[in-house]
Amino acid sequence: MSRVKKLVPFVVDVALVIVFCAVGRRSHDEAIAAGLLRTFWPFGTGLLLGWVLAVAVAAGREGVSAARGFDGRTVWPTGVIVWLSTLAGGMLLRAVSGQGVAVSFVIVAATFLGLFLVGWRAAAQALSSR
Repeated sequence: MSRVKKLVPFVVDVALVIVFCAVGRRSHDEAIAAGLLRTFWPFGTGLLLGWVLAVAVAAGREGVSAARGFDGRTVWPTGVIVWLSTLAGGMLLRAVSGQGVAVSFVIVAATFLGLFLVGWRAAAQALSSR
């Protein structure tokens, strides 16, 4: 698999987290462009951490050379690790930076991010196994 092709799942994840943040801002009648970075950075940082953890888990299970063959399209463990890290990291960083982390928001974010970050992988795997 080429290096560019390996980056596609990461780019898809970033785009989906941006969509999540934009939809959230829009649903609260907040300016999307003006505040998108403020909303995105905690979740983007959590996403990046999730990718690092997913590669580390693959390397730990299969040896260091697994990082070269790492496939970011798998539901388990990659999708689940990325989802949970994006959620937990995003909420932790929002709390530390004084942004809201109401229980209802955590539930909505967990659902939305789970559907997006795990869902596209599950759909891709289902379509490729046909």
